[in-house]
Amino acid sequence: MSGDKHDFRVVNDFARDTAWLHGFMEFVAKDGIAFMALALIAGWWIARRARSPRGVALSVWGALAALIAVGIAQPISHAANETRPFEVTSLHALTLIHHSTDPGFPSDHATAAGAVAAALCFVSWRLGIVAWLAALILAFSRVYVGVHFPQDVVAGLALGAAVAVIGALVLGRVLTYIADWLTRTPLRVLIVAG
Repeated sequence: MSGDKHDFRVVNDFARDTAWLHGFMEFVAKDGIAFMALALIAGWWIARRARSPRGVALSVWGALAALIAVGIAQPISHAANETRPFEVTSLHALTLIHHSTDPGFPSDHATAAGAVAAALCFVSWRLGIVAWLAALILAFSRVYVGVHFPQDVVAGLALGAAVAVIGALVLGRVLTYIADWLTRTPLRVLIVAG
């Protein structure tokens, strides 16, 4: 934990020296998860236009994976019961946003972002790279604003990515079969363009 406190101090000191970045980081820390939702919609749109039931299925899986991963993170969070940086008085943390004092390990935001980014890599590698960049910025912002330790966001990204990848490998064929079947129903317009 002392190493993680040191890493937090490095980021928090950087935050103290970059007041010009506060507004952007506060926005990303609070609302950046909406970008991940937009990335999922973009993944669906790309796959639909490419007439790829598999891509559509894996875009939908990205949303489900995020929900499942956050659901898995909750009992882990309560078991770990890690205090947040702003609660550790010896850190004198700069905290830029208000946050509840619930346990912080792993970060729910990072968990969801990791799941979405990993799932989108199965849809489009280009979109996957963009989603991973957004997920990393989101995770960094949660440390920057003082509500998470670095280990919280790293664990969250890893957990989310693991759920998305394992689910895509295990359920990919079934989800693709369902999406392909839907192309023969009135819901076809949601799966393939034209």
